[in-house]
Amino acid sequence: MLKIRLSRFGKKKRPTYRLIVSEHTKDTQDRALEYLGYYDPHTKVCEVKKDRILYWISKGAQPSPTLHNLFIDQNVIKAEKVKASKSKKKKEEKEKPAEPVAKLDKEKKEKKPPKSEKVKEKKPAEPAKEEEPAEPVKEEKKEESKETTKEKQKTEEKPTQEAK
Repeated sequence: MLKIRLSRFGKKKRPTYRLIVSEHTKDTQDRALEYLGYYDPHTKVCEVKKDRILYWISKGAQPSPTLHNLFIDQNVIKAEKVKASKSKKKKEEKEKPAEPVAKLDKEKKEKKPPKSEKVKEKKPAEPAKEEEPAEPVKEEKKEESKETTKEKQKTEEKPTQEAK
């Protein structure tokens, strides 16, 4: 997908931008398909090739949100401005007052029933018959594990006796 976007160039701490057309996956510092003008944010000077911009848009190139708004200011295209910056969301989140921890704790306690009520609810729901067969199985496993450990000890003792 083709994008019309800004490519930074100029001095350190004094940027100017080129308006370029390039593949959206490519870096803006790579070679562009075409240079469509430049923009200096300090002096607000913007020179654009209106006919070439309209040509690329007709071919399916999408302008970045910043350039979309710039093209509207330059009367290249007629549309509504788009929100280009995402930094305002972060500021809004910081401005919202944080709720006190005490209020949150009270809300959690109101939502959750006491632990003693939970235990009472679980006991009648579980049938007692299921627990009885589970216990002998555990005992059988313990006996098997004892037998296997005895067998292992015997096999370990045999090679040591043969070596002597």
